[in-house]
Amino acid sequence: MTTFQVTSSLNDIAQQTRQAASLLAMLSTEAKNQAIAAVAQALESAKEDILQANIADCEAATAGGIAKPLYKRLQLDEHKLRDAIAGVRDVGKLADPIGQVQIQRELDTGLVLKRITCPLGVLGIIFEARPEAAIQIISLAIKSGNGVILKCGKEAVRSCEAIVKAVKQGLSTTDVNPDVVQLLTTREETLELLRLDKYVDLIIPRGSNSFVRFVQENTRIPVLGHADGICHVYIDKAADIEKAIAVSVDAKVQYPAACNAIETLLVHQSVAAEFLPKVAQALAERQVELKGDERTLQILPEIGAATAIDWETEYSDFILSIKIVDSLTEAIAHINQYGSRHTDAIITEDVTAVETFFGLVNSAGVFHNCSTRFADGFRYGFGAEVGISTQQMPPRGPVGLEGLVTYKYQMTGTGHIVATYTGENAKPFTHKDF
Repeated sequence: MTTFQVTSSLNDIAQQTRQAASLLAMLSTEAKNQAIAAVAQALESAKEDILQANIADCEAATAGGIAKPLYKRLQLDEHKLRDAIAGVRDVGKLADPIGQVQIQRELDTGLVLKRITCPLGVLGIIFEARPEAAIQIISLAIKSGNGVILKCGKEAVRSCEAIVKAVKQGLSTTDVNPDVVQLLTTREETLELLRLDKYVDLIIPRGSNSFVRFVQENTRIPVLGHADGICHVYIDKAADIEKAIAVSVDAKVQYPAACNAIETLLVHQSVAAEFLPKVAQALAERQVELKGDERTLQILPEIGAATAIDWETEYSDFILSIKIVDSLTEAIAHINQYGSRHTDAIITEDVTAVETFFGLVNSAGVFHNCSTRFADGFRYGFGAEVGISTQQMPPRGPVGLEGLVTYKYQMTGTGHIVATYTGENAKPFTHKDF
């Protein structure tokens, strides 16, 4: 397929999506919720087709030598699908983010300014091997009045085709035009999508750090995403050891391929001798490979040595690096130097230490006495998430509906002109908020 042909067909797809999205933006909350309910029902009806398609994807990926962490993301079993469909229904229960009046201000008698939330327009979502992400994104897009063009990785093509087929069937029975959801499947279409700045308002990449960086470097469209998921748990000198063990194990092994799983464990030197042998045993029982700095090796001589590169590596696997630090200050400095501003946790019973950690760790999520795996839109009560952002500007962290909404200013007058408010006899503004 030539570049011209791809561009031509994608232009048509993008135009259709934008037109359908503009109509979706005008629909009532009830109509959008009915569409979301129809999508959930259609996904349930197509459950067997979706699961069989995923099995075929997994078999093909295995034959192709897929990496273990990527395979974990690709797998869509009955439990994952059930949770994803539950997330769709949860999105339907959320408040409508569109049409909210953020500012209502009288500038002068009869001259009123409003700031009102509205959809972004069309989202371009590029993701690798995580088919349930498509389900989450579609439900959030419909609720927020946005069209969505999905580009899945080659590993998940069959799964995503089955999902989008079900979604479109569900939407066809509602007031929402099925064209609001589109699926792209070829590698060539990725670059072409990144060039559609005339039609696409936001790109959200979900995948490896190298993949996200590639997207960021090859588009003029705003990009929302994170390149790395290097998360930490710091065990403070005032930590409850049993809590520290439970949280550390969960944060590493509950789902190691996730971007909110920890890659480095920082341990205060005063508790290292007591804590490390216990946590090492608990992690060994879960087949986690440990790497340690010099001081850690003195306590755990049987583990491998960590090198400088380990502190900046996202393993996405059953591997964990450990470093002993002398103070909270050193732990925070390490996190801010090597972390990815995603999610970092402190385990301590010292309130002052928590306040310091929360104030100085520059991450989207800062947690106390709980697993970093809680950094998730579904667990936050967002219904689902379109991705996680580690940028400084909002939206930040797990991005739900609020990250898919912008606003516009509406002003109503009765023939008002600016000349009235300038010059020698300028009339003052009242600037009165309703």
